[in-house]
Amino acid sequence: MAEFHQHKYSAPTGSCTIVLIRHGQTIPARPDAPFALKDGHGDPELLPVGHAQAERAAVALQDAPLAAIYVTSLQRTHQTAAPLAASHGLAPIEAPDLREVFLGDWEGGLYRIKTANRDPAALRARTRQDWGEIPGAETAQTLRRRVMRALHGIAARHSDQTVAAVVHGGVIGMVLATATGAAPSAFIGAENGSISRLVITPDGYDLRGFNEVTHLAGL
Repeated sequence: MAEFHQHKYSAPTGSCTIVLIRHGQTIPARPDAPFALKDGHGDPELLPVGHAQAERAAVALQDAPLAAIYVTSLQRTHQTAAPLAASHGLAPIEAPDLREVFLGDWEGGLYRIKTANRDPAALRARTRQDWGEIPGAETAQTLRRRVMRALHGIAARHSDQTVAAVVHGGVIGMVLATATGAAPSAFIGAENGSISRLVITPDGYDLRGFNEVTHLAGL
């Protein structure tokens, strides 16, 4: 007699699976010691725990069939990608348009301070779900346009392959909200060192995982 088993997911032909890794935890913001800037963006380095998170992510993905590893122009993604790149024998490829949202006048760590102090502009940005409420900052629409363009470019270069992209919390949140049609804030809060998985198909997107953190237990 014929048997019909439950469906097991398989990415459609022509798809690209993108493993999104949030960078490890960085040094704290301090009013007396703003972060150095890189191309106008705050560029803090990882804390020791951030490096440990990167090592754990590399172990979690040691058997992943990665064709490439992408990073942004900011050092925290390069540092996080280093263990994964070493384990796979791949040189990370810089994709500057995957960098974190530009925070305008609040770059250099000031965003963290303003948010902790419940600055009215920070509250408006959260309520209206648009970074553009911050003075001089990039809007959600501008962020979405540049990041999705970069991801689709990567997908076009890696048809029927899996790649890793070490990126930022705001980027992961925006990408997954765009892919699922959710509210802009629905996927904000991916933990440092966490893993999310998105399949870019010829017809759209398949979300396969968000904020995987079991590999970070104990850190």
